[in-house]
Amino acid sequence: MWKIFSRSDLAHTPAAVRTMAAAALAASFFLALLCGLFYNAWAYEVDRILREEGSWQARLTLPCTGAALTESLETLEQFAQVDTVTLNGALSGPERSVVELTFRDRAAVYETLEAIRVRLDLTEGQVQAHDTLLSRYLVTDPRDPTPPLLLPFLLGVWGVMALALVLLLRNSFEITMQARLHRFGILSSVGATPRQLRLCLLQEAAAVALVPLAAGTLLGFAAGWGVLAAVNRAAADLSGRQPAVFRLHPLVVLGALLSALLTVLVSAWLPARRLSRIPPLEALRGAARADLVPHRQPSLTTRLLAACFGIRGELAGNALSARKKSLRIARVSLLLSFLGFTAMLCFFTLSGISTRLTYFERYQDAWDVMATLPDTELGDFSLTDALAALPGVEDCTVYEKQQAAVLLPADAQSPELQAAGGLAALAGSDAVPRQGGWLVEAPLVVLDDASFLRFCEAAGLPASLDGAVLLNRVWDSLHSNFRNRQYLPFVQSGTASLTLADADGAPLGELPLLGLTDTPPNLREEYDQYALVLFWPQSLWQAWGQENRLPAPARDPEVLVRLLGREGISQSECEELQAAVSALLDGAGYAGTVENRLTERATNDRMIQGAEGILGAFCLLLASIGLANVFLNTLGFVGQRRREFARYLSLGMTPRELRSLFWIEGSVLALRPLVITLPLTAGLVALMLRASYLDPALFLAEAPVLPVALFALLILVSIALAYALGARKVLGADLTELLKDDSLP
Repeated sequence: MWKIFSRSDLAHTPAAVRTMAAAALAASFFLALLCGLFYNAWAYEVDRILREEGSWQARLTLPCTGAALTESLETLEQFAQVDTVTLNGALSGPERSVVELTFRDRAAVYETLEAIRVRLDLTEGQVQAHDTLLSRYLVTDPRDPTPPLLLPFLLGVWGVMALALVLLLRNSFEITMQARLHRFGILSSVGATPRQLRLCLLQEAAAVALVPLAAGTLLGFAAGWGVLAAVNRAAADLSGRQPAVFRLHPLVVLGALLSALLTVLVSAWLPARRLSRIPPLEALRGAARADLVPHRQPSLTTRLLAACFGIRGELAGNALSARKKSLRIARVSLLLSFLGFTAMLCFFTLSGISTRLTYFERYQDAWDVMATLPDTELGDFSLTDALAALPGVEDCTVYEKQQAAVLLPADAQSPELQAAGGLAALAGSDAVPRQGGWLVEAPLVVLDDASFLRFCEAAGLPASLDGAVLLNRVWDSLHSNFRNRQYLPFVQSGTASLTLADADGAPLGELPLLGLTDTPPNLREEYDQYALVLFWPQSLWQAWGQENRLPAPARDPEVLVRLLGREGISQSECEELQAAVSALLDGAGYAGTVENRLTERATNDRMIQGAEGILGAFCLLLASIGLANVFLNTLGFVGQRRREFARYLSLGMTPRELRSLFWIEGSVLALRPLVITLPLTAGLVALMLRASYLDPALFLAEAPVLPVALFALLILVSIALAYALGARKVLGADLTELLKDDSLP
């Protein structure tokens, strides 16, 4: 009987069928889109880890070789959870062997590793789990207080989206069920139980949703493929990035379908449960929903509207208050989407200005092509002349960096520094007192001899290789900020030498100084603001090395090559020069990275645009949920609104005044997120400007006014359209006929 009733009921209520089908289609589309994108993001990350780090799940460093190693390998193979045991010859040495393991059950990796460590009597340092790879499978070290949270984050976002869809679809199903409340009252009066009514409604929802669920899932995965293709096109020029390949796993498809079906059923069950409990007499009268009863005390919005528009404003405010619960998703979604969109654009604008000022514009004349050669010492590098002779190269500097310290007597500080309170007043805890003076960090920049001589000439110092040059400046942090630094001389102007020391303060010798300067070489380097930066010629560095007077290396050796092209060099010329440098270095057997300034800037801009696009799409998705809720409310409660407006008509209101109620309600709903967001965003921008010490005029010149205005216009136009359609459906009927209905409450 119930199947026949449901079939007949659905045939006579095509609007309800369309509403439920659209709800199921939307739910399955969004969930399939998220499932597809998240699965592909996870798969891409796993592929990257496997490609860059390997597929091993654990590594053991065994202090044995030969027969002892064979015995250890046999012991490892006896563990039930160990799948493969592989000897890594590249990492093994004459006195140690590196063994890589994979496991049958990833969840048992850490437990099995502990048993292996005890069995082979290894230290914790000799046992290494592939934490990054395992975390992508939700397997984390139980002893790690901060495990990676990428996959839990993606699952959390998916859960929040599913919950938002449940709340949205609940209103959709409640609207369709509310329209048939009178028939439910008839069924209840003839003996239908609440359980039977609930099952009937769920049966109808499932029958209507099956085809839309399948269609929405296919459309969602197709949209995910399109998004991935767009990302590949946008990131095609990013160096080192592998194109993402769209893929699907059967479990992902099944999970998307089941989650969409569960979302639809839960969304239908919530209103079905409530409506099935309405007493038959109230259902027969078509009782209004409980949440449509206005509050006794007028809300603040109602009072403001009454003050502005009189009785029409009060009626519109009461209508909004009565539908406060059903419009909750719209209010929250629109507010969060507009606030997130505006704050995101303002943040990226400020970040872009800061990056441009502190990096790209600051160093635009310092480098065009940069090569970094790890595990290489300056004395072993032999391509300086060949690089300088490349076509288009105006200047070539080869250098390396090390770290030392200087024992600085207190009276060696400049008079300006002493007048400001001394090093302790400026550097605070960074100043280390030592034997009546200070142990000052001394970054060492060792230049090739030709570059050092050019630097001396530019600084007006003697062109000699018999001493170093001191960058004689210290940041006056008491009277300037990091954005506009002011400097004081660090040491007295007549300083001819400094006592070089190791990091622990052990003296190494007196370093002669050719002179002092407040302008460093034209390099892409940021120097410590409270350190004595020393620039050495390569020959002096090698001489000190032969005398064993150099500080202990504080970092691995690394040679840096800085090339400058012509003024106004183009990106294509930079790329050609980069290719020539790479070919020259590769031909000589040097391994390293080569980059150029203009491509790096373009890549940075594309990455920021990509981040803005992803976050902007999320904000649009959030706004679409809110706007869908607005359309459901304006087009779904037509019957209730007609009875409501029929009462107003009987009290003497004109059709024009009735129509104005819709516009007042729509204006309040549309302007609320704007009125709340703009002051909050202005305050947030003011705080960020204050923290970054940026000139507000710079931000105002680049403020994202147009995209914010377009987003606001989208909200305004969409809500206006929703209320225009609602007004047309409500006022297009003959309201006078409703006045003849004796059941009109």
